[in-house]
Amino acid sequence: MIVWVNGAFGAGKTTTARELIELIPNSTFFDPEVIGGTLAHLLPAKHLAEAGDFQDLPIWRRMVIDSAAAMLAELGGTLVVPMTLLRQDYRDEIFGGLAARRITVRHLCLTPAETILRERIAGREIPPDLPDGEMRVRQWSYDQIEPYRAALASWISADAHLVDTSDLSPYETAVRIAEAVGSGEAAACDIVQTPEPTAETIAAGVLLFDEHDRVLLVDPTYKAGWEFPGGVVEPGEAPAQAGVREVEEETGIRLEKVPGLLVVDWEQPAPPRYGGLRLLFDGGRLDSVEAGRLVLPGPELRDWRFVTEQEAAAMLPPVRYERLRWALRARERGAALYLEAGVPVG
Repeated sequence: MIVWVNGAFGAGKTTTARELIELIPNSTFFDPEVIGGTLAHLLPAKHLAEAGDFQDLPIWRRMVIDSAAAMLAELGGTLVVPMTLLRQDYRDEIFGGLAARRITVRHLCLTPAETILRERIAGREIPPDLPDGEMRVRQWSYDQIEPYRAALASWISADAHLVDTSDLSPYETAVRIAEAVGSGEAAACDIVQTPEPTAETIAAGVLLFDEHDRVLLVDPTYKAGWEFPGGVVEPGEAPAQAGVREVEEETGIRLEKVPGLLVVDWEQPAPPRYGGLRLLFDGGRLDSVEAGRLVLPGPELRDWRFVTEQEAAAMLPPVRYERLRWALRARERGAALYLEAGVPVG
């Protein structure tokens, strides 16, 4: 498993994590900051500058997942990870990627008083050879206090086991964490486990509409970006039935009729993704009562929204939007379409 120690900059995550590996048997320290430093040698400086924060780089998030999984495969036991995560979508992407590899994550957050945070940031040593160190390190840390407070007040408090470290030493904090993990008080994160494909897949999505013909999009916890309700077709399962199953699992809505086919789209493999066939079905229109039964958010989805075609264009990746666009045209014409990479063929 992974023990993820979250908290603001200056909360004492790294020091606590080093104490913690002495208390949890067969545990290893893993600091994702190392990956950020590595990327400075791998990516063009302009690309890094445009991102601002290395956490905003998709490659950093993927490398954190892959590196953590590789370390556990090599060493076993427990990985202790001290890393600030303030964006819920990044948390979902990373923890979801780990869950897909059947790796349990215990999420804890250190919550010292803000006065203590500011004192620690003020007393932090800045390397004398670091250009603009005072601005780049100290002021940047101060600037992160407000986003931390906002995240703590919203999703972190609901997701993580909180440890108030205002009156605790790093060792005492580590003891609290070890006890919470050992007793199960710091429970495993409730996030869907969707194994990553090892070959081309068939996926079935279902379009659901409201009374204004807006289409339902959902925001999965286990991957970045908006999507249609649906998922991968299991071996021996009919694609339309897979779509019905996924809609009920994700949204709580049970479709009484088998949905009609709108498009079949072949998605070209683009490493590391395998691609495969993507089918979209017409789930019909939901009245206000049915739409009110949506049970989101939950372990699989963090949000949902009925949107117009124009709004969907700004929310979906280009190929996924093209799939939706042609599905809407097929719905209007009453005839299914075959696509390749979002483009009609034949």
